[in-house]
Amino acid sequence: MLTITAIIRVKKGCEAAMLEALLDVVSSVRANEPATIGYYVSQDATDPRVFTAYERYLDQPAMDRHNNSEAVARFFEPGP
Repeated sequence: MLTITAIIRVKKGCEAAMLEALLDVVSSVRANEPATIGYYVSQDATDPRVFTAYERYLDQPAMDRHNNSEAVARFFEPGP
């Protein structure tokens, strides 16, 4: 099992866009990645510019499939 905790800090005013992008990834994971054991996203209650993604994968191939997914590619596309 592989586990990752990613902490993401966004510029002021970008909170809603980041939340939308992260929730898009969550939806894709739940629909398409059975070997992703858990994928959770939270937004800090005291600093809404800080997000945490907690990811658990069955194995390295599961993480590789996730990292090479269309949802992750969209997430990393440059914004406006």
